[in-house]
Amino acid sequence: MSIQFEIEARRESARAGRLITPHGEVETPVFMPVGTLASVKGVSQDILEELGVQILLGNTYHLYLRPGVEQVRKLSGLHRFMSWPRAILTDSGGFQVFSLTDLRKVTEDGVTFRSHLDGSAHFFNPESAMEAQIGLGADIIMAFDECTEYSADRERMRASMELTLRWAKRSKEYFEQHKKDVPWAKNHVVPDASSGEQASASFSEY
Repeated sequence: MSIQFEIEARRESARAGRLITPHGEVETPVFMPVGTLASVKGVSQDILEELGVQILLGNTYHLYLRPGVEQVRKLSGLHRFMSWPRAILTDSGGFQVFSLTDLRKVTEDGVTFRSHLDGSAHFFNPESAMEAQIGLGADIIMAFDECTEYSADRERMRASMELTLRWAKRSKEYFEQHKKDVPWAKNHVVPDASSGEQASASFSEY
């Protein structure tokens, strides 16, 4: 099934809705705990379920480094790997790569970086970020973006935003070609807007 979003109520500029994913419904707005390495630190699985958590976030960068995307794929994706029956969103890895200020190099094609674990060299671009997230088997995956550093001037923010838009287009194209590679039907890819003052947009506008 594909992702569906239904608006339940509106009040002025606010709205409440339901996000329907292959692994259940998510009421929005929503608090999404972060399970960096496929687990939420300090909170057991049964407590998360008792609290009614509807969606968790998995970190693509960290899961890519360990245990590795292929290992998770062999175990039928993150849901089985972490025994989580509800929805999962994975980030693109863009922010974590951005945080490696002294260990990365950004070009039009993508980002070369060194692992914070052992210093080994790696390369992320829109296509490989999509490939990794599809392999992890998340319900919602994020387009690869460049995160703009704090205090960047207007020209720098615009350049970063435009690069992210080009990367978003590439992310969408790769996703459309490979979305059937997930363990179930269709995933859904959404734009990431970490670059400066970007406005949110849908891929249907491209």
